[in-house]
Amino acid sequence: MKELNWGILGLGSIATSFATTFIADNAKIYAVGSRSIEKAEQFATTFGIEKAYGSYAELLNDPAIDVIYIATPHSHHANLIMKSLENNKHVLCEKAIVMNTKQLDAVMDLAKEKELVLAEAMTIFHMPLYQELKKRSVDGSLGKLKMIQVSFGSLKEADPTNRFFNKAIAGGALLDIGTYALSFARFFLSSQPSEVLTTVNFFETGVDEQAGIILKNTENELATIAITFRAKMPKQGIVAFENGYFTVTDFPRADEATLTYSDGSVERIQAGDTSQALNYEISHFNENVRTKKDTSSLTLTHDVMEIMDTLIEKWDLSFDFE
Repeated sequence: MKELNWGILGLGSIATSFATTFIADNAKIYAVGSRSIEKAEQFATTFGIEKAYGSYAELLNDPAIDVIYIATPHSHHANLIMKSLENNKHVLCEKAIVMNTKQLDAVMDLAKEKELVLAEAMTIFHMPLYQELKKRSVDGSLGKLKMIQVSFGSLKEADPTNRFFNKAIAGGALLDIGTYALSFARFFLSSQPSEVLTTVNFFETGVDEQAGIILKNTENELATIAITFRAKMPKQGIVAFENGYFTVTDFPRADEATLTYSDGSVERIQAGDTSQALNYEISHFNENVRTKKDTSSLTLTHDVMEIMDTLIEKWDLSFDFE
């Protein structure tokens, strides 16, 4: 079996986490690329990586690379995905995968045309716990799904110059942490929401600071979502059925949940390992590349992007580079 060579574009904190935890059968991080050759060489030395490039173009032109992992700010994702696909590389991209559905349709079309694998690095879609919870949610034992509640709050310093509030690189809570909350909700909803209600507060730079969101689908399942960059809240998801509810704390990389039944009894559900969250993504991605079977989660990613498009339109939000 051929060893898959991975290349990393963008060497910030998430790339460091990715390289630190990377463990995969018949795959390795072969090259890294940065706009600074010094940074690329330092990163490569730290993690024992063979190749270091001082530009993204140089890395993408390396014929030995099979897969590109994109870890740049999301405002640059669409362009880098296109260039990666044009250079015949499979692509795993950090979230939010792109800025809007129009961009996502374009990269999906190119990936399909070139028979390449494209996926978003959304841990929720790959953690073993969620596969177990999904089985429980559809086997009928808990009755019909009725309500989902998701909260995600992170207290960011009120600094207009940092990336979280920088409109020039698509800052704001929705595209940073909101994508997690919406992915959690969409994972359990039986179908794509047909109704979206929302209210929002803006930061002084014009990006969304916090928002409340209500989703409803044709099955009359409801999801309520609260996200904020100006207050600490638990990263918690609750999925309520007629006969009980799941509670998932620290849900982006969770390996444990509690199931509370309608009679008050509680069951602990455990699957996977939080510390291996990134490797579950990598493993599933490598499998897709090798088998050429479409077991990716890109359909869910597309649904989430459609919801974010609706929210951005309702908020009358635009970004400086559009």
